Amino acid sequence: MNKAVKTILFSVVIGAISFGSFGFVESYFEITKNLDIFSTVYREINVNYVEETNPGKLVKTGIDAMLGSLDPYTNYIPESDIEDYRFMTTHEYGGVGAVIGTRDDHVMITEPYQGFPADKAGLKAGDIILEVDGESAVGKNSSQLSDMLRGQKGTPIHVKISRPATDETLERDLVREKIKIDDVPYFGMLDKGVGYVSLSGFTETASKDVKAAIEKLKADGMEELVLDLRGNGGGLLHESVNIVNFFVDRGEDVVEVKGKVKEHYRMNKALNAPLDSKIPLVVLIDEGSASASEIVSGALQDLDRAVIIGHNSFGKGLVQTTHDLSYNSKLKLTIAKYYTPSGRCIQRLDYGGKRDARGKAMEIPDSLLAEFKTRNGRIVRDGAGITPDLTVEDKEYSDLLATVMRETLVFDYATEFYFDHDSIDEPEDFALSDAQYKDFISFVLKHEFEYKTSSTEKMKDLKQEIEDDEFWQEVQEEYEALASKLERDKEQDFMKFQDEIRLMLESEIIGRYYYSKGRIRAYLSYDPEIKKAIEVLNNKTYYDSVLAGTCTDCLVKKG
Repeated sequence: MNKAVKTILFSVVIGAISFGSFGFVESYFEITKNLDIFSTVYREINVNYVEETNPGKLVKTGIDAMLGSLDPYTNYIPESDIEDYRFMTTHEYGGVGAVIGTRDDHVMITEPYQGFPADKAGLKAGDIILEVDGESAVGKNSSQLSDMLRGQKGTPIHVKISRPATDETLERDLVREKIKIDDVPYFGMLDKGVGYVSLSGFTETASKDVKAAIEKLKADGMEELVLDLRGNGGGLLHESVNIVNFFVDRGEDVVEVKGKVKEHYRMNKALNAPLDSKIPLVVLIDEGSASASEIVSGALQDLDRAVIIGHNSFGKGLVQTTHDLSYNSKLKLTIAKYYTPSGRCIQRLDYGGKRDARGKAMEIPDSLLAEFKTRNGRIVRDGAGITPDLTVEDKEYSDLLATVMRETLVFDYATEFYFDHDSIDEPEDFALSDAQYKDFISFVLKHEFEYKTSSTEKMKDLKQEIEDDEFWQEVQEEYEALASKLERDKEQDFMKFQDEIRLMLESEIIGRYYYSKGRIRAYLSYDPEIKKAIEVLNNKTYYDSVLAGTCTDCLVKKG
């Protein structure tokens, strides 16, 4: 057996024995037996399989399959993926600073990061990357091109691009820099006395950045705060504890970590004096708020320290740590569950329980969800993420908007608009004129695209069923008359749904001039959950009633 393979397998097993309490004596025989079976299978494949095999790829496939039977957060990270792992934990990498995406057989820049090499070199959204350091980029996917663009800070890179908007081919020399994606992409004042902080991740600098934002807002006259955790998939647990500590007194329980190994137990408390333990606080969450975001929102809810607004969170109540393996590889391993101050674990999927027919973990049934109580006696439940105190109805968007976004027509028009207009108003003030919106309609109608609606798709299904039942001749005339009535006029619908289409189009255009911060600034005035948050904060009686459990429209009720 290949020596390297033996070393990898040995490392994995030793790691498992070290970090898990397996009942070592009882299971030692099973471990050694199954390792011997694995090595025998591998040896037979390596020697006798009809095609040449890649030893590293083969073993990684085996490891991935083994870990895949546990949960999606337990992962083997080979040395080749270490940089991606570092980016996930730090939001830092060496590169040019641009979001890229694939279109047809090309990769294009969808957004340069403000102030980083791509932006400083004048690369724009819509530019197609043709070559990197003389190597053709044609036919490569965005992952492959990302690897070509990344590299050590300070190293040079030469790119050749095509700019369809101006029919130019350009070449640029850049120097890679350390790219840091901000955990706080935006903060500012929403209303008189109401501050706003958007938090997109929990890397090593998250609490530092949030603290700086809060202190600046307080200096600007902030008396109430909205903390936005929507779409925040989590990160480092200790950073979530630090952020909760900004709003609760020293000594408060924040999150309890419990696993089968006693050494993994920890009660995480607020260790420092708070920044402000009295400021009225609203936290926004949605289906994309997970892990550390749920620790923050769950702890603040359990302690009746904030009103939670939005939609049920993701429901990830598991804790991972990373263990070093041989050959510079790592194992990210789920070692525990976490519990909010009320004692609940909000993990939605039961990875240790029964699986469905496809082998997927299932949600914990509502009948098995347990009730817990917040400090003020409000009822909260485990096993289903964080249920907000108040929710805002989701807006249903039109099929037409979905179509023009999917066909990248909004993106393409914004690209042309940018090169035709030197500047626009500030994000909060910018609005397309009626003439500009009509120009957009003309632009879109020049492009052939299929406009499907749910009703027309159902009509197609109905026709197929009628034909299968051999009734087509009897109903053909009536069917075609109804289908004709349901056939939508594109131009007419562009006027009917113009409010939502304008919003998306204006946001895309604003991003070309003011980057992601500009888009956030513009959208805040339209955001229904922001409006609800301001409404709650501006009504102290109602705010207090939510936390007391006496409000009539709250989702979290008094026990």
